[in-house]
Amino acid sequence: MHVDLLIGRVAARQHGIVTSRQLAALGLGRGAVAHRIKRGLLHAIHRGVYLWGSPEALAGLFARAHAAVLACGADASLTHDASAALHGFRPHPRGVLDVTVPGRHVRVRGLRTHESPLAPRERRCVQGIPVSSPARALLEIAPRLTPRELADAVEQAQVKRLVTERDIAATIERAGARAGVRALRAVIDEPAFTRSWAERRVVALLRAAKLPRPQFNARAEGFEVDALWRDQRVVLEFDSYAFHATKASQERDRRKTAALQRGRHVVLRTTWIELTKESHALIARIAEALAFAQRNAPAG
Repeated sequence: MHVDLLIGRVAARQHGIVTSRQLAALGLGRGAVAHRIKRGLLHAIHRGVYLWGSPEALAGLFARAHAAVLACGADASLTHDASAALHGFRPHPRGVLDVTVPGRHVRVRGLRTHESPLAPRERRCVQGIPVSSPARALLEIAPRLTPRELADAVEQAQVKRLVTERDIAATIERAGARAGVRALRAVIDEPAFTRSWAERRVVALLRAAKLPRPQFNARAEGFEVDALWRDQRVVLEFDSYAFHATKASQERDRRKTAALQRGRHVVLRTTWIELTKESHALIARIAEALAFAQRNAPAG
């Protein structure tokens, strides 16, 4: 079999990536590698790591991710934002990728490397790429996210059945004083706030901002909604976040939201985290929605 076909087979198992060691094992010396680079068959990504075939593959995360861990050697794992993205609960990162190599200092141009301990139970494999576990990835990205973004990530990981509260609690316990522990604990320790508490909190915030008070527990489009500005057709719903949501309740919420939007209502959602820690953002969203409705109200 022609050596190029063998290279293609190896690369196909690694999202198009091949290493200099693998090329050498197939009998290619430096000259043969240089010849294929000149012909545009191989593309250098990191030292000793190449892309086989079209460079367009690097537009996707998987080729970049596989190249990153291969460039860092044995025991390397993709971590932080890229790990969360490969698990499917965060967007694909556009910037520098993070790779953790426990107990070994590795420096690779174009990568952000870490020496943090990474227990075997905190490692997974996604399409052949070693990555940190979902719970560990949540801890890693916690310092980089706002409370709302982190809560969103936790909820997405839960909806996809990637983590449980116990998984995250165990990861926090092992992490000690690591950055991100406090933020992640705040999410999983969130109380299931009551509707009455949320109503009182919203009333106080609206009064301070001199915004109109809504009707609570009103009906719109055949559904009971938490708060309704009827004239402006603006709805506010209270979400109990993260580990208090079930798949069935989320499906009901989607149906309700779709019906309200078909009825030309603006649907806003808020959480315990936003009500307690980012209330200015909530009030800004409410004010914007009410102002937009006022500007677009039919003359009469």
